[in-house]
Amino acid sequence: MAPTLFDSEPKPGDLIEIFRGFYQHWAIYIGENEVVHLIPPNSDSGSLDLLMFMESSTATVRRQKVWDVIGCHDYHINNLLDEECEPHSPDVIVKEACGMVGRDLPYNISSNNCEHFVTELRYGKPESRQVKRAQTLALVGGAAAAGVAFAVLGAALFSSFNKENNRNNK
Repeated sequence: MAPTLFDSEPKPGDLIEIFRGFYQHWAIYIGENEVVHLIPPNSDSGSLDLLMFMESSTATVRRQKVWDVIGCHDYHINNLLDEECEPHSPDVIVKEACGMVGRDLPYNISSNNCEHFVTELRYGKPESRQVKRAQTLALVGGAAAAGVAFAVLGAALFSSFNKENNRNNK
């Protein structure tokens, strides 16, 4: 087997998380230094940008050399749901992943993205932790914004009440 730069050698069926700035791209290792992953059609997998994903309603399943997909980005093996779910056998994962190569699939950044794709292959359960994190941040941010708006409204009402009170006392 060709040498790799992974901390530990990936095994067929392992999930590879690739850090691309504001988001992570996901691929599934199938052996022989190759991965299968879901990307927008007609894109160069080494330079995927988030805007390309956001504008696409379909994505293509591709089989490529792992280093062509990783490019110059940081990465690691991340079988993120192994503690919660029983992974399928590596043979099943690889067979299903390879069987999907070349297919165009529906794509949605929040409900059907590359992380959903690989977790469904490994666990039979499509899940995206990065979407869950973004939703949590949006909820917290929304709650914080609502809290600030409530405080501003309260301050405005108090100020108005205070002015009215001062007028009545004069």
